[in-house]
Amino acid sequence: MRCPFCGNEDSQVKDSRPTEDGAAIRRRRQCEACAARFTTFERIQLRDLTVVKSGANGSEGRREPFERDKLVRSVSTAARKRPITAAQIERLVSGIQRQLETQGESEIPSQRIGELVMEGLKGLDSVAYIRFASVYKDFREAKDFEEFAGNVTEVAKG
Repeated sequence: MRCPFCGNEDSQVKDSRPTEDGAAIRRRRQCEACAARFTTFERIQLRDLTVVKSGANGSEGRREPFERDKLVRSVSTAARKRPITAAQIERLVSGIQRQLETQGESEIPSQRIGELVMEGLKGLDSVAYIRFASVYKDFREAKDFEEFAGNVTEVAKG
């Protein structure tokens, strides 16, 4: 494993343990050249996934590799300053990735990923759910927030 600090190719594993959800192995490594320590994660990957974009800005139909870290970042942004732990975010993202990998398709529409995230966040935290939806559904005005939040509130009451 290449050292992120000096670029040396050789590192030694100092500690290995499964993550909380058991979906990955966390490895603490030490570079043999500069002695810096860093962490890597090893996950099972069932298939290479490609995201088919469906947005504005001319990205419609563009294809790019699925990036787990990008999904973690977007969920973390929606969950910022909310009572959602990093472990809950990891479980949500791992569940979404597993669903995508086992559904049999290697090309996934970006809307499908957005729907899965919204579904997961809805069960975790309504504020994070609304934050993610505001970007995913491209809210343009305050009334868009009001209408969506009103629907969320009605669902929560019923």
